[in-house]
Amino acid sequence: MASNLYPHLLAPGRIGTLELKNRIAVTAMGVSLSEDDGTVGEQLIAYHEEQARGGAGLIICGVAGVAWPVGAVAVGQTAISDDRFIPGLRQLTDRVHAAGGKIATQLHHGGFVAGYSHARWGHPLWGPAIPPAPKGNFIDYFLTEELARLAGMKAPEIKVLEQADIDLAVSQFAAGARRAKEAGFDGIEIHGGHGYLLSSFTSPYTNTRTDQYGGSVENRLRLTLEVIAAIRAEVGRDFPLWIKLDSREVGKPGGITMEMAKEAARLVEAAGVDAITVTAYHDTGQGKLHSESNIPHVENTNLPATAELRKVVSIPVIGSGRIEVATADETIGRGEADFIAMGRKLLADPHLPAKLAAGEPDKVRPCIYCYTCVSAIYMGEPARCAVNSSLSFEFRGEPGPAPAGAAPVAVIGGGPGGMEAARKLAGLGYKVTLIEKSDRLGGTLRFASLAYEPNERILEWLRREVRDAGVEVRLGTVATPALLREIGARHVIVATGANRGMPPIPGNDQDHVFSGDDMRRMMLGESSDELKRKTGLFTRLATKVGAATGATANLALVRKATHTWMPLGESIAIIGGELVGLELAEFLTERGRKVQVIEEAPRLGKGLTLVRRMRLLAELAEHGVGLHGGATGVTIGKDSVSFTDAKGEPRTVPADHVIVARGAEGDLSLAQALESEGFTVHSVGDALGVGYIEGAIRGAGEAVRAVASAA
Repeated sequence: MASNLYPHLLAPGRIGTLELKNRIAVTAMGVSLSEDDGTVGEQLIAYHEEQARGGAGLIICGVAGVAWPVGAVAVGQTAISDDRFIPGLRQLTDRVHAAGGKIATQLHHGGFVAGYSHARWGHPLWGPAIPPAPKGNFIDYFLTEELARLAGMKAPEIKVLEQADIDLAVSQFAAGARRAKEAGFDGIEIHGGHGYLLSSFTSPYTNTRTDQYGGSVENRLRLTLEVIAAIRAEVGRDFPLWIKLDSREVGKPGGITMEMAKEAARLVEAAGVDAITVTAYHDTGQGKLHSESNIPHVENTNLPATAELRKVVSIPVIGSGRIEVATADETIGRGEADFIAMGRKLLADPHLPAKLAAGEPDKVRPCIYCYTCVSAIYMGEPARCAVNSSLSFEFRGEPGPAPAGAAPVAVIGGGPGGMEAARKLAGLGYKVTLIEKSDRLGGTLRFASLAYEPNERILEWLRREVRDAGVEVRLGTVATPALLREIGARHVIVATGANRGMPPIPGNDQDHVFSGDDMRRMMLGESSDELKRKTGLFTRLATKVGAATGATANLALVRKATHTWMPLGESIAIIGGELVGLELAEFLTERGRKVQVIEEAPRLGKGLTLVRRMRLLAELAEHGVGLHGGATGVTIGKDSVSFTDAKGEPRTVPADHVIVARGAEGDLSLAQALESEGFTVHSVGDALGVGYIEGAIRGAGEAVRAVASAA
């Protein structure tokens, strides 16, 4: 059995009286899939049911509001604040159990973070004391169109809790626990982290009280310990109960530290919890920190703290935070964690546990850490996933298998949209031919994978899936009506990408000015007449040799080689500050270039999800990249770029080379031509307008549904 691959991660485990088939937990996440009135409906049930089918040992259903709508942090949040919510919750647990899963709920009160509760219902924010003002303003990272959604929001009132309020909160947690048990949940996690109500009392940064709930660690934990005691009195000693605790607070001087977390861990163990989920939190005013603590960008960020807390308690600890599968197995094997809770990985592929158990780790659809999931929540929408178009839409079910005698389907374009459509259709039993005019699959995702390495994981996965699904791939082939008729296709999916021409910028015809397509071809060993004119003999030779030897097909090798040599000068101006331009700026800065990014829109980062944008813009600024939004009158000179900045001041920046990373637009010409020839055409991806990976994958899923429904 393949469990030998990950013997520790796939071994059975126990939390209190709860027996679990493996050590993989779906971490508690607010995914905004409950109904508007807080009840659990089909959308959330189907989402968790799919995770149960996928083989996770434990599902932790996130942020069930014990005081809802007070303390609510997001639209579509689950409520457990009244007995009327029990029937929906019972339906959820019944369906998860029927699918072979175990499910716990997470009891939650948003406290200071309950901005949604304030914005919608006008409730004050509950907390121990008036908190310090945020140090930064993460609103600075919102695009203009995103800011429009926040118009009219007012600063919330703060409710400093008195004893009666504290007693009410404790009783609400206890009543929520009773409902959880009645609804059939297998366990309860108390949310004691992330700046929410209990965490705000625990942290000396936000808790400046001088009564019995302030001062020492034990006093600051008093509310949490009272909640644990009240829940135990309600559900009994044998019901599985654990707590999520912050191991530290990033960007909050004087906040929770590792030593405080150790003391807190000892106290909650003594109070009767069966396990501790280890997390961290941050100052929400600082944009970059949103990917530095509980949803970290850096691998294994929270594992050292997990190992430290594991030393001071005798109950299991649950680690989390961008942990690769092999690392998860090794961590458990070393005794530094007992379970690993996964979030983004199981959104990207809820069947990860089952695929590992079957000995098929390469079949796991990889997360690319783009923050589409959490950024959607920030913007008041249900969770989405860039690589898994079924996330949040599980309730629709998958299309049925191809009927007997179904006509073959042609897919034109071997980028992410084309590969996703082809593999899905082939998996349903359709005969699929994938036609790509270049000599390899990947499209612009290959170039995107150079700039951002996690993209290569989904590129390689899609290539493998296309191969394993038995798709007929025709490379170096131009799709014509005659070819499509020869194939016998009636339905044609067009995923040919966008046109990326050079926009009309004065000076754009000079040899030191590259379009995005020029850069892509140069880095990937391709050529064009335009590129030959702009590059020297040595560059052309190197490109040719790289293509001939296959070196430029190895993206890891190209990433490494470009640290040593690239045919670009020291100072680079990038015209275009959307996703492509900013990731290119990151790539070039890492290779020692001095980069200026010039963008006409007032704010940079369109195409990047909010959380990824906050991190990338901050890191580019830290590395000295010039970020110029609101630029007008852009003109390219011989060795510089001139423009008028957002303040109306003339600016000139040096530029040995200029890269124009804008001008992409959808191209439906092929789709329209094929429709006129009588084919049923479904356009996906950038052919419809630039939507990047998420748009391509989502469009492919919709096209497959359309083909299947018409079959």
